[in-house]
This record gives sequence, C-alpha cells and structure tokens, in this order.
Amino acid sequence: MPDDLGSKPGAGPARTPDEDRFAAFRNDRFLRYWLARFLAAFAIQIVVVAVGWQIYDLTRDPFDLGLVGLCQFLPALLLVLVTGAVADRYSRRWIMGLMVLVEGCGALALMVFTWEGLTSPLPVFVILVVFGIARAFFGPASQSLVVNLVTRDELANAIAWNSSSWQIASITGPVAGGLLYGVSPLGAYGTGAVLFFLSAILVLSIRAPAQRLANEPASLETVIAGFRFIWHEKVVLGAISLDLFAVLLGGAVALLPVYARDVLEVGPWGLGLLRAAPGVGAVAVAIWLAAHPIKNNAGAIMFAFVAAFGAFTVIFGLSTAPWLSIVALALMGASDMISVYVRETLMQLWTPDEVRGRVNAVNMVFIGASNELGEFRAGTMAAFIGAVPAVVLGGFATVGVAGLWAYMFPELRKAKHLAARE
Repeated sequence: MPDDLGSKPGAGPARTPDEDRFAAFRNDRFLRYWLARFLAAFAIQIVVVAVGWQIYDLTRDPFDLGLVGLCQFLPALLLVLVTGAVADRYSRRWIMGLMVLVEGCGALALMVFTWEGLTSPLPVFVILVVFGIARAFFGPASQSLVVNLVTRDELANAIAWNSSSWQIASITGPVAGGLLYGVSPLGAYGTGAVLFFLSAILVLSIRAPAQRLANEPASLETVIAGFRFIWHEKVVLGAISLDLFAVLLGGAVALLPVYARDVLEVGPWGLGLLRAAPGVGAVAVAIWLAAHPIKNNAGAIMFAFVAAFGAFTVIFGLSTAPWLSIVALALMGASDMISVYVRETLMQLWTPDEVRGRVNAVNMVFIGASNELGEFRAGTMAAFIGAVPAVVLGGFATVGVAGLWAYMFPELRKAKHLAARE
C-alpha cells in the first residue's frame, strides 16, 4: 500500500468521519473531477440510447444491438497494454480531457450522419469504435486520477461517490436520451456533444495533482505489470473476475430496445425509464455507502448480492408488466453497486500509484467485457433463441457463477474488511 495516497495540501481535513456523507465534495479538485465524469457519463448515456433506438429502427435485428457493445469493447481489449502504460507515464488529467474532446467530436459526427440520412448502420459502428478507443484511454486515467485528488481519509467516501457519478447519469441520461430522441435524433446527439465539451473544460481546470509517473524503461515486464499484480493478488483477481462473469452472463441492457418495443410496448420514453431503473437502485445504495462503508463480512456480502443480481435478472426477463420490469431492473442496479463498491475499494487501496494505470487498464477490460461484451452476448443469444430466453438463462448463469466463485476463491469469501494489505 503506498503511503502517498492523495495529495495533502488543500485536499480537505486531516480526518474524515465515516458519517460525513459529503466529505469528498469539500475537496475542490474532487468536485470538479466528479462533475466532469458525471457530464461525460450523462452524455454517453444519451448517445447510447439514441444509437440503440436508431440502429434497431433501421435494421430491426437484435444482433446489431450486440454489435453496438462489441464496437465499444474491442478497442479496450486490443489496447490494454498501451492505455494503462500511458496513464502511468503521462498526466491522467490531460488524458481524460483529450479523450472527452474526442467523444464530443464523435457525437457531432453522429449528428451529421443522421442529418444526411442513414441507410446503413456502418457509419454508426465506425464512430462507436472511435468512442471505444477514447473510452479505452479515458477509463484507466480517470479511475487512477481519483486517488491522486483526495486524502487517505477521504478515499472511501470518494470511491462511493465516484461510482455514483455513472449511476446518477444512468438514471437521468437514458430518460433524457429517450425524450430527446423522441423529439429529434439531432437534438440527442447535439446535446451529447455539448456535454462532452463541458466535461473536458471542467477536468482540464483541475489544479495539477500529485502523480507518481512511471519512469522505468519500456519492456514487456513493465507493460504486463498490471496483469502480474492482479494475478498474484487472489482477492483482487476473484473480485474483478466475479464481476466480469456475473454481468457478462446476466447483462440485459442491450436488449432493452427489444423489450421496450416488442415485449412491454412502451416506446422510446419507456426505453428511457427502463435504462434509468438500474441507476436508481445503484445510486440509492451508493448514497447509503457514502455514509456507511462496508466494514465487516465484505466478501460474503459481495457474493450474496451477485447472486441477487442474477435472481432479479430472471424476474426481469420473465416480466411482461412495465412496473415489475422497472422494479426488477432497479434491484439489479442496487445489487450490482455492492459488487462495484467492493471491487473498486480493493483495487484503489491495494495498488501502488506507479502501476495504478496499468492495473486499472486491466480492470477496465474486465468491466468492458462484462458490459459491452455482455451486450454482444445478449444480442447474439437473442438472435438465435429470442430475447426472453437469453435474459432468463443469463440470470440463472449469474447465480451459478456466484456459487462457483465462492468455492474457487475462499480468500475473497472469507474477507472481512476492505482494508489495505500490509
């Protein structure tokens, strides 16, 4: 565990009581960072909802919805040995800002394509690959930067709120995306572009944080340092691989356009509500965790809620009532938030700063695999066996993964506290 966690000058009080729910926001640099991440996440939610509805309108093929996720995931996988090393060698703040600017240009390109009239999804897929490249660099830099902005005592609170920025955007972004797309696809993409540019301005306005830059010569050993660290830390390996397979198998987000149009028949506005529901549950849990961090039986709690995530996925898959589907999705988000919190706390507390970018790059691939590759899995299965069986079988598989991982990683199952290793 590095002893230089966060930068001390002007970063907040020496000690932060657990009950101070908003402790991290008293740190100006973290506040700007959080707002920047929120605006970027809000923008990407608008764009993804608009793209999903536009692609399904154009082709009516669930497989194409799976390709939306694949286009965003593959760059992170192919560039994993580069993105983490870049985050360790160069300013994480500048990497974040530049990549958000790239995403803003991508949103403008989608607006232009839509204005000219799309007859094929190919141009959209190309832009999604650009988004994927930008997110591949953005992810390790942003996840690693938060530790450089706060003190050790603010970290647990910052991690809870950091996770919530995406989840809050997941509540409001899809609703806004559905409403904007219903009014005008051009408005949806244009709004996304503006929010990306505002995010870039915010993150680049942060005072330069302390960061230990990696200065060892580039070699295969230094490039794979993130993989080596995770492989040797079995608790970390178990936590991130559990999340990978649970969401990979149980994810149903890619099929929400199918559910909104064909199963629940609720239209674009209803799609926005469905997309927002997991975020509602996740944010409720994140707010609670900000003041009540997990202090005991962390491993057992994580496994229990991963299994719950799978069970609620089954309920959603079988539901034909919009209200029940929304409730099930909200409970899925709440359950997943526990897993996210445990994993991120372990990652940030146990990782030395000089390799944090490379470790987080690997973590981003795991997250991308569970989300974007999970969307491809869902879309492909739905194309062959139908949307409902694809979601239900995935939910049962997630429950099975929770049980199997509890057996395979006893160190994680028996973990009591989310504390740094000595």
